[in-house]
Formats: sequence, C-alpha cells, structure tokens
Amino acid sequence: MNKIKTFKIDENKGVISKKLVEINISQFHIACEFISELPYKRNLDKNNIKCVFEDNGGTCSTKHAVLRKLALENNQENVKLILGIFKMDPEYALSIKDTLNRYQLKYIPEAHNYLKIENQYCDFTTPGSNYEQFENNILQEIEIEFNQINSEKISFHKKFLEKWIIEENIEYNLEEIWSIREQCIEDLQKSNQEQICTNYSEEDVDSNSSPICYQNSPEVRDEYK
Repeated sequence: MNKIKTFKIDENKGVISKKLVEINISQFHIACEFISELPYKRNLDKNNIKCVFEDNGGTCSTKHAVLRKLALENNQENVKLILGIFKMDPEYALSIKDTLNRYQLKYIPEAHNYLKIENQYCDFTTPGSNYEQFENNILQEIEIEFNQINSEKISFHKKFLEKWIIEENIEYNLEEIWSIREQCIEDLQKSNQEQICTNYSEEDVDSNSSPICYQNSPEVRDEYK
C-alpha cells in the first residue's frame, strides 16, 4: 500500500471516528488499511454509512465512502471521493475478451470509486488494489460525496454510456450494453472463482483477473441493484 498523508482520528467528531477509535484505530492510514482488508461483498443498505462495519465488508463504493466521511468528520477536506469511468477491455482482464469479441466491442465503460488525497490517487477496495492498474484506461473522473454512491453513481454511469453509444456509433442501445456489461462481470467473477478454487496466491493472479471491483465477489452485480 502506498504511503499516504495521515491524521489523528478524533472520536468525538462523528459516528465513523467513534466506531474506529472503539476498535483501537486512531490514525487515518491505519483506517484505510483496515477498510481495504475487509471482505469485498455486497452491503445490505448502502445508504447506511456504517454498513461496512455492520456487514463486515463492502464494495468499492461503500469502502471509499466511509473513508471520505471519516475525513470530513476530522476536517480533512483534502481527502476526495472520486467516481471514475474507465475502459473495461481485454488488457484490463483477458477473461472478458470473448464476450467483447462476440459483440464486436473493444471495451465497455465501467464505473469505479476510489480516493484522491491531495494529488495522490488511492484505491482501498482490496489490499492489492492500485490506481495505476487502471490509470491509463480512465475516460472521465468526477468528485462525488459519500452519500452519492447509490442512485447518483448509477445515473452518472448510464448517462455516460448513453453519450458513448452515440459518439462511438455503437450499434446497441443502453439496455443491451448494460446486459453485455453484466456478462463481462460474470466472466470476471468466473475467472476469479476458478483461481480461488485452484488455490492461486495473490501474486499468481494473472491478466484474466480483475484488479479492481470484482475480486472474489460472486455478488458484485448487486452493486447496481
């Protein structure tokens, strides 16, 4: 994990600060490490800012939202929550190549959440996540708030896709592209699960595997439900 600017967590500043201090986490960089190590899983209520604690895990959305909320509680405005749209292509994950070829697509724009701390981009989705893994595939980035990871994220993603379909003369409509996207995610999940079953270590994961949102998570499609 890259070294980041840290700060002391004041337990009296808010609900997230209090929760972390209760479990003996008093520094921001330790909180980031703790959140990244929580299992990647669907949350029962993404509108509940404490859901990563109650569910013992979270997605790229809920994990980074809680870190943004923590920063705000401690007057650290330099910690920004970013929504990025990136090219999900075979270079990103070889396992989606057949699906993209079947529909004659070079890539599909996908959404991902992460942090920008001053001028440093940080991805705490999993311990192995790294912004550099998808940096060159970024199509657009916007800053959002911790309470905008649900319907607002989906709406922005779909509006981006609608514009992309027109500008790139894509022969499919939004509903069809969304369905193809879901198939790509299923491909990623299948590849990741096969690697788990063969007991590959993290260092052994190859280009078939997704380094971002879908690692070890058969429930990831529900991120958008």
